[in-house]
Amino acid sequence: MSSETVVKIENLSLSFGGIRALNGVSTRLLKGELLAIIGPNGAGKTCLLNCISRFYTPQEGRIFYKGEDITGLPTHAIAGKGIARTFQNIELFKGMTVLDNIKLGRHTFLKSGIFSDILYYGRTIREELKLRKEIEETIIDLLEIETIRKQVVGTLPYGLQKRVELARALAMRPDVLLLDEPMAGMNLEETEDMARFILNVNNMWGVSIILVEHDMGVVMDISDHVCVLEFGMKIAEGVPEEIQKDPQVVRAYLGEDEKTYSRL
Repeated sequence: MSSETVVKIENLSLSFGGIRALNGVSTRLLKGELLAIIGPNGAGKTCLLNCISRFYTPQEGRIFYKGEDITGLPTHAIAGKGIARTFQNIELFKGMTVLDNIKLGRHTFLKSGIFSDILYYGRTIREELKLRKEIEETIIDLLEIETIRKQVVGTLPYGLQKRVELARALAMRPDVLLLDEPMAGMNLEETEDMARFILNVNNMWGVSIILVEHDMGVVMDISDHVCVLEFGMKIAEGVPEEIQKDPQVVRAYLGEDEKTYSRL
C-alpha cells in the first residue's frame, strides 16, 4: 500500500435543518487502502459517502481527490474523475438484463458521436463490442456471474442483485470505490462471497475502497484502516486491532457488554 493520499476529508460538516448529520469529520484514504467507516445507526456514515459523491453538499469543510478540491463539483464530474459507488438500497434497472445494467456503468464514457449512436454503426459498434468483451472477460468473470449475464435483473435473488450493482460500479473503471453496506441483508455464504470479491477488487485491481458496513466481523477481517463515527462526529480511527480495543468504540458501537465485545 502506498502512502499517497487519494481522498482527503477536512472538517466536513453537514446539517439538515436543526439536525447535525456530520460535525467536523476529517479522515483520509490512502492509495490501495480499504478504509471502513463504522458506527451506530444515524452516525453519519452514508452522509459521508453522499458528500464525497456529491449527492449532498456539505455546509463546511472540503473534500480533496488526488490533491484537487472537488467539494463543489457536480455529481457527474465526480464520476468522471474515477469515483464510483454502490448504494444501501439496490439501484438497478429491474427490467433490463444483467449485462445491460453493467454496461450502463461505462456508457457515459463512450466517445462515439450522436449520429453514429442513432444509426448504430461504425465507431459505436466497435466501442460497444469492446465494452462487452471487457465486461465479460474481466468483471463478470471476477464476480462469478457468467451464468446469469442474460437474465433480467428483477428475477434474481437479492444477493445476486447486489453483486450486479458492484459489477456496474466496476464498469466505470474506478480508482476509488465507495461501498454503502454491500453485505446488508445477505446470508453468511453471500456475505463471505461479497467480502472475497471486494478484497479481489482491492488487491488484484488496486482500487482504493471506502466501505460502510455494519458487519463487524467483515470489517475487522478485510479493512486496513477504520474510522468510527457517532452522532456525526469521529470518535476513533486506526487499524482494526486498535479499534477493537478502543473504550469509546466499545461503548458507542459495540455496547458495554463484554460478551458482545468478545465476539469480535
